[in-house]
Amino acid sequence: MFYETLSGNIPRIGESLAKYRGVEVIDRIGEDIVKEAVTSVLCGGNIRSLTEGLTRRRLTLLNAALFVTFLKSGQNIENFVDKIPEIVKTELRSRTSDGKKLFLEWCIGLTGKSIQNVLRNSEKEFDNYLNALEESLKQSTDKCKIDYGELEGILKIHGVECKVDWPFILYLFAAIGTQTLAIRGSEKSMYGKFFEKLILGSLLSLLGFRKIDSQNTDETDKVFWLSERGEKRESDATLLYKLGVGVRFDIGFIGPGNTEISLDKVSRFDKVMKLGRQTHYMSTIIVVDRIGDGSRIVKMAREIGGDIVQMSMTHWTKEVAGILAEKFGFEHPILYLSNRESLEYIKEGMKQINLREFIRPRSYSTGRFTF
Repeated sequence: MFYETLSGNIPRIGESLAKYRGVEVIDRIGEDIVKEAVTSVLCGGNIRSLTEGLTRRRLTLLNAALFVTFLKSGQNIENFVDKIPEIVKTELRSRTSDGKKLFLEWCIGLTGKSIQNVLRNSEKEFDNYLNALEESLKQSTDKCKIDYGELEGILKIHGVECKVDWPFILYLFAAIGTQTLAIRGSEKSMYGKFFEKLILGSLLSLLGFRKIDSQNTDETDKVFWLSERGEKRESDATLLYKLGVGVRFDIGFIGPGNTEISLDKVSRFDKVMKLGRQTHYMSTIIVVDRIGDGSRIVKMAREIGGDIVQMSMTHWTKEVAGILAEKFGFEHPILYLSNRESLEYIKEGMKQINLREFIRPRSYSTGRFTF
């Protein structure tokens, strides 16, 4: 079906894929696939390579949905391309879903960050931006005609024809480029935060620790909670081994060129934590993707009371257990397994892990332009 509004021509699948949060990933992708990814990381797998296929699939479907939106709108809205800025401006003011509003923003080259940084929620800035966009695409159209000649063609969808020319194609390419940039940026952040919780929660659960609410000040024996914000900075997980001692965990997919960030995190975490009436003396474990060859970062971290572990190492889960054993006399079956046996232990143990226990809905700021 074709509509006389741009947002009305956005396919439902495109609208649903345009916006979702990390908490919805399990439902949309499937718990088995997500658990397989977490298990792989706990055994040294690369989370970026695991999520790239998910991102690419979402992007191709969204690119196709945007293409179909342009074809339907171009067929049904007279002088569609000339009217895109005004159509988008009008429809952004109307009541419509967040997914459709993202499509509208992409059609005029806007992402959440550009709305905040370029437009500053100012209608005057918005009008200036639209005028500059029209002028830029007009100049590009003239240049393409000179360099490549006239472009004429007809595309069909559902048997209905849509004429295409340089203005149509350039607007479409600009929209797809913006869409791709926005999705890749949001997915990198979303998957990062999402999988950080799942990886740390699964790691500590496999090692025999129990997740509790951070407000629970009564339990102190082999318990942990996720994302605690202290006075100085946030730690991704906090572990209490017993009354008075524990570990703060920070996890990040930091490459070998950013190891100084890891050392900075070790030094900036508080070594003393107040919880209720109790005082706990805390160690720090930083979990990173990998460390460059020849780096002295691990030795330097130990000199200031912390440890750095690489997720790229196949047996890093067992290494964390070893660090806890060294610090607290921690006992666990994985410590007595061979490296090969420890990987099988992780794979079997993950079958019993409930990933949903480590995530919960939270509110997000969209950064969307409003009048």
